[in-house]
Amino acid sequence: MLDHEQVVVRSGRRSRLPVIVAVHSTALGPAAGGLRLWHYPDWRDGLTDALRLSAAMTAKFAVAGLPSGGGKAVVALPEGMVLDPDRRRDVLEDVADTVESLGGTYATGPDVGTGPDDMAVIGTTTRHVFCRPARLGGSGDSSPHTARGTLAALRAVSRRLYGTASLDGRRLAVAGLGRVGTELARLLAAEGAALTVTDVDQDKRKTGHELGADWVAPDEILAAPVDIVVPAALGSCLTRQSVTRLRCDAVVGPANNQLATPDVADLLHRRGVLWVPDYVASAGGVVHAVSVEVHRLSAEEARARVDAIEHTVTDLLTTADAQDLSPAQAATALVRQRLAAADPAGRSAA
Repeated sequence: MLDHEQVVVRSGRRSRLPVIVAVHSTALGPAAGGLRLWHYPDWRDGLTDALRLSAAMTAKFAVAGLPSGGGKAVVALPEGMVLDPDRRRDVLEDVADTVESLGGTYATGPDVGTGPDDMAVIGTTTRHVFCRPARLGGSGDSSPHTARGTLAALRAVSRRLYGTASLDGRRLAVAGLGRVGTELARLLAAEGAALTVTDVDQDKRKTGHELGADWVAPDEILAAPVDIVVPAALGSCLTRQSVTRLRCDAVVGPANNQLATPDVADLLHRRGVLWVPDYVASAGGVVHAVSVEVHRLSAEEARARVDAIEHTVTDLLTTADAQDLSPAQAATALVRQRLAAADPAGRSAA
């Protein structure tokens, strides 16, 4: 059974590429979520991604206590396709038309393959967009806020495990040095953490060197002997096999969809590895952007919402302990509770 309020799949009028928008829930408010511009073996794989990611956005907003629902847009590019500037603009305008046709039910922002400049193009057609460049009155790049929110989550975990929120002297392994991973690694280095890092792009070794971090191969990072592993690349890194190789106390990071299958969360819990659900730890970027551009809060109020992720994680861990649940189970229960309170008919259960 499809657990979504609305799913739109159309062939872009200009690009002729599949444009997919999945609205999972509007129980808490209009849906929001990023635009993923990515290569897939088949367009239906992009549809699967949109369905999964939009549900995660519902959970992300619900746990954060924000009046927004979950949605996601995906443009499924054939494998090997390279977009020239004109074709890329065609794609973005096709997305803008689709978003505008939904009449405010869904607002889009950046995700894998897109950024603030792309949102500026979409914003010429629809106002239902966020993370436009700051020069155009938007909130700009969400990466620093995602990193800041992840740092807040890490502080809560550090307090739970080690009795202090300070990460000074703690050993952390950062898997992925993209925009968010690099920003987070810089924040952690400034906190005094000892870093081990990796990325599939060998040119990122220079970044690691600048941070004074140890470098390991991507297939070795999850087995690094550290206090906390920080996934910061694409998802599905936590499999039943990879979890058996972990030599850490916790896994907390900004990568989306870290679990290859849902049962991996239970395996982590049984192994005594504290896992903060990715949709909780990674919420800072979208929380900031939606707070500024959709809910019209001040920059200071938006930063406070991002920093509040520390309290959210603390409360989740406290609830999990008190009710003998894993953090993942505690987060799921909280999402269901908040959706049910907003929508007693139960149309949008997570």
